[in-house]
Amino acid sequence: MKRALKLAFWGSAGLVAYTQLGYPLLLAGLDRLRRPPEPDVLPGGDRDLPDVSLVIAAYNEGPVIADKVRNALALDYPREKLEVLVSVDGATDGTAERARDAGADLVLENPRGGKVRAQDAAVERAKGEIVAFSDANATWEPGALRALVAPFANPRVGYICGSVAFTEQDRASNQEGLYWRYEMWVRALESRLASITAGNGAIYAIRRDAYLVVDPVMGHDLALPFNLVKRGWRALYAPAARATEKMVPTVEGEFARKRRMMSHAWPIVVRGGMLSPRGYGALYGLMIVSHRLLRYASPFLHLLALGANAAMLPEGPAYRAAFAAQAGLLGAAAGAGALPARPLLVARYYVLTTASVAAGLADWLRHGTPAGWEAAEGTR
Repeated sequence: MKRALKLAFWGSAGLVAYTQLGYPLLLAGLDRLRRPPEPDVLPGGDRDLPDVSLVIAAYNEGPVIADKVRNALALDYPREKLEVLVSVDGATDGTAERARDAGADLVLENPRGGKVRAQDAAVERAKGEIVAFSDANATWEPGALRALVAPFANPRVGYICGSVAFTEQDRASNQEGLYWRYEMWVRALESRLASITAGNGAIYAIRRDAYLVVDPVMGHDLALPFNLVKRGWRALYAPAARATEKMVPTVEGEFARKRRMMSHAWPIVVRGGMLSPRGYGALYGLMIVSHRLLRYASPFLHLLALGANAAMLPEGPAYRAAFAAQAGLLGAAAGAGALPARPLLVARYYVLTTASVAAGLADWLRHGTPAGWEAAEGTR
């Protein structure tokens, strides 16, 4: 029995440590050994840039859609090569009218079917050889689109994800910005070595002939990169393609947002093809296991480590110290409500966002996942 408990504790704790720290350090080591890559340079001048359709899926985005359309039209990209499409998902607040008034090239008014179906409808009407996507509340830097399409100079590249930074509001308790800087570092390493394992909705692009129609509950952020890799494409990260979004102001709000996101992610993991190794190279398969599957297993690994550790307390100071560390993390997370100091807020963020993975799974198993979505509180 003791042997099994020791294996459970050290195995689960080791996997958590590997997932959060060991994996990115492994990538960093491999990155030091690789050859410098060829730079991504599109041929010629503006006339040789690809035609791009920029799709903005929108549900009740009346407060921000006009600013988003104006931001898209102001990008440093030849106007004759840029098509701005707003695909409205059954909005009831005048989103479509405001998008037209702001100058969108095409506004589609679809019945309520969810973000993915609104994106599908836009791709069917898109004229560009490259289709870019953005959230309605994301602001792109002027040069973001040029940077986003540059890697398509490589004909093997099918998908590109840009970089998103989150702007903090006054007295925000959310620590998403800290996590996202870590995530972008890992994503850059994955991109240089093979392909990324996930994207983000604020800024990404795909070749039109590589576009995949997926189940409407399965968002593009997670479903597209690995599926394109399975089909022989590369999925890369372009850090110079920068966008910003408002951060959810509270860590409790971030928990709710990630819980909703994970209710969409679990169907992709379980029945969307991620678990099948077919089409993965050895290195990319390791990335999927390390950055996706073990990350999603982390709440259960934490619980296993805590339970096994509690049973092993009489076995020596190492187990008592490990238990004290785990209890300290939980205590710091609980104390952040009364004392919002940065270290306590980071602990609360880690605990709640880890718990959101399990909560999203429970939601999906209990009542499925609706295709529709609502904007996260405080992000508009």
